[in-house]
Amino acid sequence: MSRSNFVAILFFFVAASTTLLCAQNPSKQQSSPPGVTVSQTPAAKPSDVASPVAILAAVYDVISGPATQKRDWDRFNSLFYPDARLIRTAPQKEGGFSATTFTPQGYVDRATLYFEKNGFFEREIARHTERWGNILQAFSTYESRHDAKDALPFARGINSFQLFFDGNRWWILTIFWQEETAHNPLPTEFLPASR
Repeated sequence: MSRSNFVAILFFFVAASTTLLCAQNPSKQQSSPPGVTVSQTPAAKPSDVASPVAILAAVYDVISGPATQKRDWDRFNSLFYPDARLIRTAPQKEGGFSATTFTPQGYVDRATLYFEKNGFFEREIARHTERWGNILQAFSTYESRHDAKDALPFARGINSFQLFFDGNRWWILTIFWQEETAHNPLPTEFLPASR
């Protein structure tokens, strides 16, 4: 074997080993998925992403407001991990249910049109949470009103949040929700204890 061939083979094995070691060592990798730059996700307020309670409260706060009030969509987008999804479940006219998936920006586009004409205030009334390691699932029971002072909500349901802790902050991976109907009322275990 010539010296030049030996050097070429040695270089190949060193390069392959380095790639393999970097792939197995998360600390050597970027914290964001490949192709995602910092500018694509607005910087979050540290207080919004410090805990699961804080990030859920931030979602409800940022989407709520009177008609025509502009929402802080940069704040909204800062809560979501790259490629996160929002999923609405609703009954179909022909029977059964459908699930409609949105990116955070897709949700913003739809909600902005609605919020220009309608007041919308959503608040959490109960929560059931399970956590293991860096993942957390929260069933957040909500009530929606057109005005914060309305005596009765026009809708109730459950927002199912899947959260991820990256070691520094919490992120929303999905919000998956379903609205209560007469045929599918909220069970008592997902309502406040006093009700």
